[in-house]
Amino acid sequence: MGVAIRTAGAEDRELIVRLLDEAFQDDPVSGWVFPRVEDRRAKHPRLMAAFTDIVLAAGRIDVTEDGSACALWLSMPADEGHDDAEDEGPAQVREAVDPGNERVESIGRLVAAVHPTGRAHEYLWMIGVAPGRQDEGIGTALIEAVLDRCDREGLPAYLEASNVRSRNLYERLGFEPAGPALNLPDGPSMWPMWREPRPQRPA
Repeated sequence: MGVAIRTAGAEDRELIVRLLDEAFQDDPVSGWVFPRVEDRRAKHPRLMAAFTDIVLAAGRIDVTEDGSACALWLSMPADEGHDDAEDEGPAQVREAVDPGNERVESIGRLVAAVHPTGRAHEYLWMIGVAPGRQDEGIGTALIEAVLDRCDREGLPAYLEASNVRSRNLYERLGFEPAGPALNLPDGPSMWPMWREPRPQRPA
């Protein structure tokens, strides 16, 4: 059975933030950004809200019709460079989310530093599936919908896997390592991954 997917709008913001918060509360990277559980419970939703607002404004969020999962995508141009606004982005997120927490800003700067440049691509920033709906193939369906378009248009795709389980899923979808793992200071690893478009089979 297929998964019904639509593009999220501003009216879906609360749903997207809740999905991401629930999906990433126990993620190793979220645990590194907010080591104290009480802090994570209180402030993690603010970080997910900041990410949601960025992608609603500059990218696209796909959400399942039943509200069980969402995927945040940005279309990255070939000539992407770092302007002053981008350099200030992580600091602005930190100020909005948790001004006293350097790691809120650090994660943004560390991820940006390893992001590939020079080729237009689709960037899967985050994908969140409600904890009670995982292992049903919903996340795979969300990703494949965009990868199919990438294949048709000859576009690569990029992401950073934040845990071994998701890395294994992405490998099955054709993603490969894009350089060495990003080892967070005194924390877990993230894996930059790149997928070349697959040739289209004749109809």
